[in-house]
Amino acid sequence: MDILLWILVVVLIAVGVAGTVLPALPGSVLVFGGILLGAWIDNFERVSITIVVICGVLTLLAWATDYVAAMLGAKRAGASRLAVLGAAIGTVLGVFTGLLGLVFMPLAGAAIGELIAVRNASRAAKVGVSTWIGLLLGTLAKVVLTFMMVGFFVAALLIR
Repeated sequence: MDILLWILVVVLIAVGVAGTVLPALPGSVLVFGGILLGAWIDNFERVSITIVVICGVLTLLAWATDYVAAMLGAKRAGASRLAVLGAAIGTVLGVFTGLLGLVFMPLAGAAIGELIAVRNASRAAKVGVSTWIGLLLGTLAKVVLTFMMVGFFVAALLIR
């Protein structure tokens, strides 16, 4: 039975790592679930409660990054509420349009929202690009946080 549980740990972590760049999957939460299951299987001997708590904090940071990154990019450019709403709608629509959609739909949504709000194409383009950069930086931060979680977990397994 332990072998099946360890396989589930690996699957959760692998799918979670993929989920850090695919917004349809709760990446860091899945990775944390795998880490918690791995610690539990081993009775928290090699992967201590401390490691689990550290990974839990990193999970919360990665989760928050999802919601804050695009908004900060948009706010930094002085985006209107419609631009922020457009970025959110673009992100959701991007999930259904493949990798290119995931990358560019938030930019398009923010730009369209800003264009509707202020009727200024150059301003709308600036807001769209700022939102897009915020999303890319947020994704990078999520990837780093997720790999930190995996690193803590693997180190804990190997060191003890």
